[in-house]
Amino acid sequence: MIRSDAALQRETPDSTVLLAWYDRHRRNLPWRAPPGMPPDPYRVWLSEIMLQQTTVATVGPYFDRFMARWPDISALAAASLDEVLRLWQGLGYYARARNLHACARAVVDRHGGVFPDETTALRALPGIGDYTAAAIAAIAFGRREAAIDGNVERVIARLFAVRDPLPMAKPRLAALATALVPEQRTGDFAQALMDLGAAICTARRPRCVLCPWRACCAAAAFGMAEVLPARAEKPERPLRHGVAFWLTRADGSVLLRRRPERGLLGGMIEIPSTPWRAAPWTFAEAVRTAPVAVAWSPLPGTVRHGFTHFQLELAVVSGVGTTEGLWSPVERLGDHALPTLMKKVVQHAIATLGAPHYKDTASSAARSGSSPSATSRTGANESR
Repeated sequence: MIRSDAALQRETPDSTVLLAWYDRHRRNLPWRAPPGMPPDPYRVWLSEIMLQQTTVATVGPYFDRFMARWPDISALAAASLDEVLRLWQGLGYYARARNLHACARAVVDRHGGVFPDETTALRALPGIGDYTAAAIAAIAFGRREAAIDGNVERVIARLFAVRDPLPMAKPRLAALATALVPEQRTGDFAQALMDLGAAICTARRPRCVLCPWRACCAAAAFGMAEVLPARAEKPERPLRHGVAFWLTRADGSVLLRRRPERGLLGGMIEIPSTPWRAAPWTFAEAVRTAPVAVAWSPLPGTVRHGFTHFQLELAVVSGVGTTEGLWSPVERLGDHALPTLMKKVVQHAIATLGAPHYKDTASSAARSGSSPSATSRTGANESR
């Protein structure tokens, strides 16, 4: 006989037990306020935006660089979007950087440089959704909100043995998590749940023997932790095709252009390319969309890149000519905020044709920073 979820549950999880564990084992992260110190809403917000779909270890040096360059919301709002995109280069999901900049300006323009302290006003700001609003409200302002990311969903699904698959189970998991939030220390509780999911209740091989809530965890009691949360099968990502145009002029400079502000990689600098579509491009079709009519030659091989919802395969064609636009010496291409896809195009063209030394200066700067020693936190933020 299959037991019901209610039958599997043992005793009600006690928030004080988790908070006592957190006081002993909390992660030392650069955006967290030390015990007894008030949190800085700017640091909380900046870290939460960076942590969307990105690991803690990756975010650490980027966070430090942003704080060194723009130590408060007013400084970030005064920066240009190009400056922000350049410092963001390498973190991916570049809409976050554009929204980060827009949000900073909105906080300064609408709220006098002070973050609002409740979720409705926070959600009205660019780039802040339900999770981020709840996290900021709870951690920065002590509001009784449940900040539910992928780590928290995993903890709750196991704690209550919720076997409905994600994403269908999200509303139920949110309700269960909300019921656990205490009246006091709401910010610490939110971070304790995140740390529990990152360090103990991990996606693979959870360390149940070390869990402070083991006594009340239904999944642990019945050996179900490894299979929860259940997930609906993901559809295979479709393949799209495009052609990139590697145009050089007599001095060796390469033509670049800025993508439209809206849409994927909006506002980013790119090697000009065709639209991306399901059907492969013929050479004749592609060159009709080229930025200038020159003698184009296809390069061998293709560039592959994965986005969240599709895979992309880019052919690359090369030509020599000139036109109005943004030109960059090859050795200075690394100074531009090129998305990872376009870095692959640059590297493919250079490897095939040969060119002066190309250095990815922004990524090199990121790698030179120090990163906190912490496991990843997953989520929708499924990568913490």
